[in-house]
Amino acid sequence: MQKGDITKLVLTGVVGGAIALGGNAVYQQTQGSTTNSSSSSSPVSTVKVNVSTDTTAAVKKVSNSVVSVLNYQSSSSNDIYSSIFGNSSNSSSSTSSGPASEGSGVIYKKDGDTAYIVTNNHVIEGNTSLEVLLAGGQRVKATVVGSDSYTDLAVLKISSKNVKSVATFADSSKLTIGEPAIAVGSPLGSQFANTATEGIVSAINRQVSMTNSENQNVSVNAIQTDASINPGNSGGALINIEGQVIGITQSKLTTTEDGSTTVEGMGFAIPSNDVVNIIAKLEKDGKVVRPALGITMYDLSNFSTDELSKLKLPDSVTGGVVVNSVQSGMPAAVAGLKQGDVITKIGDTTITSSTDLQSALYKYSVGDSIKVTYYRSGKETTATLNLNKSNSDLQTSTSSSSTNP
Repeated sequence: MQKGDITKLVLTGVVGGAIALGGNAVYQQTQGSTTNSSSSSSPVSTVKVNVSTDTTAAVKKVSNSVVSVLNYQSSSSNDIYSSIFGNSSNSSSSTSSGPASEGSGVIYKKDGDTAYIVTNNHVIEGNTSLEVLLAGGQRVKATVVGSDSYTDLAVLKISSKNVKSVATFADSSKLTIGEPAIAVGSPLGSQFANTATEGIVSAINRQVSMTNSENQNVSVNAIQTDASINPGNSGGALINIEGQVIGITQSKLTTTEDGSTTVEGMGFAIPSNDVVNIIAKLEKDGKVVRPALGITMYDLSNFSTDELSKLKLPDSVTGGVVVNSVQSGMPAAVAGLKQGDVITKIGDTTITSSTDLQSALYKYSVGDSIKVTYYRSGKETTATLNLNKSNSDLQTSTSSSSTNP
């Protein structure tokens, strides 16, 4: 049988979540009757309503710190950019750098002449240069401080000259399901910059599985919201009613992979506590180094009854991951783990899926030692692993249905 997720969902956000440029929006104009007030005997009143709510206050607090991120990439074409900027020739095409996509970002720190922006890694992928459109309309050059494909986060820096305010992060561990959530970003690009949409926190600690830019299967912890999110919102802010950032918008579900079910109102954001942890590492080192076991694995829940019987597991074991392969020289191999072993615990954390294993493993640092509990031929065994290898030492998995941590 094919091991892996039984139901696959299509995520926009990670694949093309930054809106690709070149399309046109289509608007339908509604028709109605109008009255010429100068010839009408009926008086016409103009009423101004001053609206001030918790929502308007929250949006006002964060809006100046939310930006559009423009991704410029090299292309070979005979386009308007090459003709304007002097790359004209008799050939039918020329190499130029034009805007390829747009996403959103959040200014979170101002340090002297420099301001720092957090956005999604997929928003900046493939760029030859980056620009940021500030809320005040200024365009400024941006450079990459660091990026992490696993969490889909990146940090940029710009001149702080025109930066008026920075966003504040909330404690995402204190979120309550049902509390208001407001997404602020640039859906469909900078034409609609600083768009705000409101919903609620639909769920917390959702595990969202996807394939990242390095062709690795990863599962990330996310906040689920029904606030309207569209391509271009990627990297923008999801805020609470106090105007504090509770998450960085990353993706949304649109449909099942086979197209049989259309999904509405299911957007996802990276929790602010995770964001703060990652951006601190990106500012310091430009990357995030994670420990690695050196295995590929399958979720136990995806095995049939006949296949489970071959593992000889006790009836009490209903969750875990099955080791598919072990990379030579990596911690799992050195500790003696083999193909067919069923891992049920990392430290004191119970493992029911590959997502659980990754989440538990990445709480440790390179150089730490951990205890791994696993079953082999029905017998429970505990091994101590020295996490002296990082994810950079991993061989890329060739299987799309297994995970390589």
